[in-house]
Amino acid sequence: MAVPPNSFEEIARKIGASGLAKNKLQSRIVIEKPFGHDLESARHLNNLLHTIFDESQIYRIDHYLGKETVQNILAFRFANALFEPIWNRNYIESVQITVAEQLGVENRGNYYETAGALRDMIQNHLLQLLCLITMEPPVSFDANEIRNRKVDVLNALRKIRPDEVHQYAVRGQYGAGWIKGKKVIGYRKEPDVNKDSVKETFAAIKLFIDNWRWQGVPFYLRTGKRMNETISVITIQFKPVPHQSFPAEATGNWQPNRIVLSIQPHMGIRMNFQAKRPGLKMVLYPVDMQFNYDESYTSGTPEAYETLLLDIMEGDSTLFMRADQVEAAWNALMPIINSWDANPSVHFPNYEAGTQGPEDAEALIAKDGHSWVVMPL
Repeated sequence: MAVPPNSFEEIARKIGASGLAKNKLQSRIVIEKPFGHDLESARHLNNLLHTIFDESQIYRIDHYLGKETVQNILAFRFANALFEPIWNRNYIESVQITVAEQLGVENRGNYYETAGALRDMIQNHLLQLLCLITMEPPVSFDANEIRNRKVDVLNALRKIRPDEVHQYAVRGQYGAGWIKGKKVIGYRKEPDVNKDSVKETFAAIKLFIDNWRWQGVPFYLRTGKRMNETISVITIQFKPVPHQSFPAEATGNWQPNRIVLSIQPHMGIRMNFQAKRPGLKMVLYPVDMQFNYDESYTSGTPEAYETLLLDIMEGDSTLFMRADQVEAAWNALMPIINSWDANPSVHFPNYEAGTQGPEDAEALIAKDGHSWVVMPL
């Protein structure tokens, strides 16, 4: 059902009435995002679908989970002895997930006016990436085992109180600006967009996961339209070494150790660490170790939808959201959604097209002593 969301219910009912869903082993329904508009509508849609289909027949598709680098997160973490022992609050200082686009809303103004960046991207794409980065090691590669671990993450997200939303979330809307030397219009001038629209085209949020592995580690998620570049990247920043034994003049270029997982436009993994610069003196300098899909594999990678559609045909639901996972994702964001819906911004537009978003997004992370980091391959 790659159709407008308001058609999901009617199509599902008629499939049920026609008897096409009776074969539980072979009949499957695939639903594109958005799955619901909020927690209540998602629950309603889940309940309706469950009167017609078994959960095993329902595939809530998210093309991001079909991307090679996204799937490689599980291999990177759980197939190597190097990383999992340090993948916790004892060694990791913070995590950033950025999904930025140079494109505007194009011809999707009608849809975007009902959604916005928080619903369109963070509720599904970015929270899915968060789950893969932070989930506990699964006992097996069984679909439900992996999905259980993802739901555990969402259920552990710290609840944001209504009076705290401004401390944890920032929104923005792009105005006119320049992209690749070309003048572009602001969101309110886009086709099918209200000329006084208060819908956000940028969202940045800070989350905490209250469990033993991640207690106290901030997770920063941001996404936006008409940004200065198109990039999807996850940055894991490690804590500084416990004792700095090098002389001050040796560490002038010191940077924290980072692991960067690049999803687009290029797929790969980069590790950043300190090394001695050649010469007679002890001078440290950050260097990179890099794995690039394009350089390592010449056969090419399948498109995300190719991977996901084949999984659907084969009945493999590993990369698809279960009903409880969808509802848990909505539940985590409802305080922000309710606050923003009840209190429209009076400052839109608040960032120019071709920039990195509103200044408040920089302040959101700067008050914790961090800054947004993008290290593309």
